[in-house]
Amino acid sequence: MNKHVVPVSEIGRPRRAASAPEGVVAATGVLLDRLARPLTDLRISVTDRCNFRCSYCMPKEVFDKDYQYLPHSALLSFEEITRLARIFASHGVHKIRLTGGEPLLRKNLEVLVEQLAALRTPDGQPLDLTLTTNGSLLARKARALKAAGLKRVTVSLDGLDDTVFRSMNDVDFPVAEVLAGIEAAQAAGLGPIKVNMVVKRGTNEQEILPMARHFRGTGVVLRFIEYMDVGATNGWRMDEVLPSAEVVRRLAEVFPLAPLEATAAGETAQRWAYADGAGEIGVISSVTQAFCHDCSRARLSTEGKLYLCLFASQGHDLRPLLRGEADDAQIASAIGHIWQGRSDRYSELRALRAPDTDHSAPRRVEMSYIGG
Repeated sequence: MNKHVVPVSEIGRPRRAASAPEGVVAATGVLLDRLARPLTDLRISVTDRCNFRCSYCMPKEVFDKDYQYLPHSALLSFEEITRLARIFASHGVHKIRLTGGEPLLRKNLEVLVEQLAALRTPDGQPLDLTLTTNGSLLARKARALKAAGLKRVTVSLDGLDDTVFRSMNDVDFPVAEVLAGIEAAQAAGLGPIKVNMVVKRGTNEQEILPMARHFRGTGVVLRFIEYMDVGATNGWRMDEVLPSAEVVRRLAEVFPLAPLEATAAGETAQRWAYADGAGEIGVISSVTQAFCHDCSRARLSTEGKLYLCLFASQGHDLRPLLRGEADDAQIASAIGHIWQGRSDRYSELRALRAPDTDHSAPRRVEMSYIGG
């Protein structure tokens, strides 16, 4: 047992409850932060649990059998999540991504999907409703999720070699079952599917080309993510980061690539098309090419804390408002004040200083708690 582990909900500090301030911020469909970045995307964690123990996210030596996860009473109910999502949509959010932990571990998740699928933006459009999963339960859940209204899925897959994959997930889970989940999602119409590969130098970089070969021409968009310094438990080191530019170079030596324009403002991935028309790949470079300047994403933890950055050390607790006497307008105003005060740009600031030099910085929240 790791005796130094504290429940992730505590993060070593008291809860900072959001308040319903006196100055009203009305929901107008457009909400800007201090750097004029709009709020358009909300990532909702539905559980802090996962059945994998990937070293870059939930290393087994920390998240062991004695780790204290959140009690069920602390989790937001589906109705509370839907209420918040409706309020966020009134502020301009048009894309919601369900995350975890592993979101498919949350019982009856398709009920939440159905509730969220019924929401509309201020101009009457349905939300872009997506989900990120490790794929372990996708084969059995894909059809029900599609029927409930889910539009797309993103699957995390860090290699095709079964030995490498089992080592990285650290629970001896076979890659074949994840591939079967991807096929089931395609058959159910959950597309276009994206597959995210976290590339860690010295661990799975040899899987870059096999992954590209496997997904070329399938309609699946493969994306390579730089190994990031998220949380405080994954032992991140800069020398284990393989820059995205190197990934693109290796791919282009075998498969000629052409750059593509971004599909939307604030898009995290740089897109490249195969010159022969066999699809596209993407690279997400938050370490070497920060994209804070147009980040439009907020993150809601499974217990109702609002985080303004993936690398945040503290969130704003919305649960007291939800479970108190605040009405929707008051909660909307509280969210408005929080976002209007946002100036987060961790990745840009990190790039300006030497790595691992600021040992006094607050402990960052774990990725497994607020999703990627």
